[in-house]
This record gives sequence, structure tokens and C-alpha cells, in this order.
Amino acid sequence: MPQDEYRWPCEQCGAQLRFAPGQTRLVCDHCGHVQDIPAKAPRTKARALQELDLAKGLQDDLADRDMVEVRTTSCPNCGAQVEITGATHATECPFCATPVVLDTGTTRHIKPQALIPFVLTEGEARKAMTAWMGSLWFAPNTLLEYARKGRAMNGVYVPFWTFDADTASRYTGQRGEYYYETRTVQVRVNGRMQTRQEQVRHTRWYPASGRVARDFDDVLIMASRSLPARLGNELTPWDMGALVPYGPEYLAGFQAEGYTVGLADGHDEARQRMSAVILQDVRRDIGGDEQRVNDVDTAWSDETFKHILLPVWMAAYKYNGKSYRFLVNGQTGEVQGERPWSVWKIAFAVLLVAVIALGAVYLSDPQALGLDQPEWMD
Repeated sequence: MPQDEYRWPCEQCGAQLRFAPGQTRLVCDHCGHVQDIPAKAPRTKARALQELDLAKGLQDDLADRDMVEVRTTSCPNCGAQVEITGATHATECPFCATPVVLDTGTTRHIKPQALIPFVLTEGEARKAMTAWMGSLWFAPNTLLEYARKGRAMNGVYVPFWTFDADTASRYTGQRGEYYYETRTVQVRVNGRMQTRQEQVRHTRWYPASGRVARDFDDVLIMASRSLPARLGNELTPWDMGALVPYGPEYLAGFQAEGYTVGLADGHDEARQRMSAVILQDVRRDIGGDEQRVNDVDTAWSDETFKHILLPVWMAAYKYNGKSYRFLVNGQTGEVQGERPWSVWKIAFAVLLVAVIALGAVYLSDPQALGLDQPEWMD
């Protein structure tokens, strides 16, 4: 079913319902009616979230049940793929506050297998953002005023990939072990030469080879290019144990972004991260005081993936013609953001430091400034 066909009408008044963060129900802002989301069986190890075969995904050979038609539009400013539920035809990009008009066509995407529902309300997210902004030195006063009195933050489900893999790696390298030799040296002390002994460190290298194995579970890769990677990746930690099977009810009243990092690109990044962990395992296995790794040959097996959605509250703020974005983890309240600098605050701070420095010099040695010593210092 195309995503724009989903409707959540209130049973009492017919208005559209929205998902209530931190709860398992839909609420009507018009009349206050509450409708519970049907309870799903608890997730157990035997009933884990569905993983998709990576090879089939990379070959675009997934079953129809794993695909979905979504109505999206590209933001002309930041390139976000904005998905909107319901009959909306125009909206504002939640990533940069640029007005966008929705396309009339649909795009075939890999269906999300799971999501973490919003836990924080908009008010709680704003409180966390305001506290974070209040801790920023040299930020413009208007920034904090925006946080306190600005328009409502946007709740957006941001796309991520997760990757699983079993790995077995062979390696070759060298193990370095330190040893020390004592040597006699001449040093000058107070103008006179003295003889001293010092310890000099050397390294003996030995050939090393072996095997390491590691299983990876839920390596998380952000599937959005609309957000700076630093901001999105630092919204951690996420409690992945809170993932629930995907249900459109959780999107009621929220926006979702379509993935703009494809499965193949996401997989490449995940392998790079896994390879970095494997390299650490190899170094530990080699041991010694230093390690040289010549070659690592990794066999990958049982590779699977999921497409998931994670909750993020967003605010975009314009200062001197430039957009700044602020993100709040909708599960934990972790805040990340881009911050402008107040030139006036920085200039005042520099001036204040200079005045304090001059004052310290004056009190310690007023003649250095060409001034007479104050009488109370006589």
C-alpha cells in the first residue's frame, strides 16, 4: 500500500490522530479522544525482528512484501527525501526549514523492518535543546530566545541501516617487543659537563600470523545525507532493544525521511567499520608492545540487514542568512547541533581579558606601563 493511503481518523470527530510519544496510543488534538495501538506479541529471541538477506538486497531481488511505494519529494536546499503521510501536498523540510511541495509520483523503497517509537514529547525535547543551548559560550542571545519561544520542533523518523555478519580473518604481521640498553652520555649542567647514564629503548620484531573471528550485530549506519554525519552519528546511544516491528501507526502526526544512502553504500561503510574492529582484534592477538599488520584476509558470511527508522526531534534556525540545525534524540534526549558565534560576545570577552591582564600588570609593576605606583602600595 502506498504510504499516502494511510489514514488515522478519530472515531469521535473524524479529525486525524497522532501518535503519543512514550505511549502506545493515538490521540486526537481536536477532541481529546484516545485510541490504543493494537498490542503486538512481545519480542523474544525466538521471535526476533526480521533480517533481510544482504545478497538479495544488493541484487535488488527482495520479495514484494519487503518493498513499499512511498510518496516523496526532494528538498531543493539540502536534498532530503521527505515522506509525508496523509493527503498533504506542501510542507516544510524538517532538516533546513525550506518550503517544499510534494511530488505526485511514488518511489519504490525497501520497507522499514522496525522502528524505535518516539519517547520524548516535543516539550521535553525543547527543554533538552534549551538546556544545551544555554551551555554554549559565545552563542548569540537570539539563539536561546529562539529555543525558548521558537516554533514547534519537527518530529522526524530518520532512516538507518543495520548490518549483521559473521567474520573469520587470517592475518600476517610482526610483534614488537621492547628492550633497553644503558649508555653513557655527556650533558652540560650549570656550565659544566657531567657524565650520566640513560636507558635507551629498542624494539625486536618477530613474525606473527594467526586467525581471529568476530560476529557483528546491528552495525548502525545512518541512511540520510540530509544531516551532517557528525550530528547524526553522535546522537548515540540508541537502545536497540526498544525496536518494534514497523507499523504505520507510529508515524501518525510525524514525518519520515526516505533513505538517500543506498543499501550498497551503507554496506560499504559498515564493512569499513567492521574491518576497523577486526584490525583491533588482530593487534590484540599479535600482542607484544607494538604491532605491524601486513595483511588481513577476511571471510564474510551470514550477512543480513534491516532498514529501520529512529526518532529525532529537529529545529532549524537562521542566523545572518545561514541555517543551523539542532537535533534531539527522541528516545534519550541526547542533543547535537550546529552553533553560530556571536562576534560581539567574542569581542567583549577579548576586551575583558585584555583589561584584566593590564590590571594585573599595573598592580604588579605599574612602572612597566609608564605609570606611578599607587600610594596604597608604598
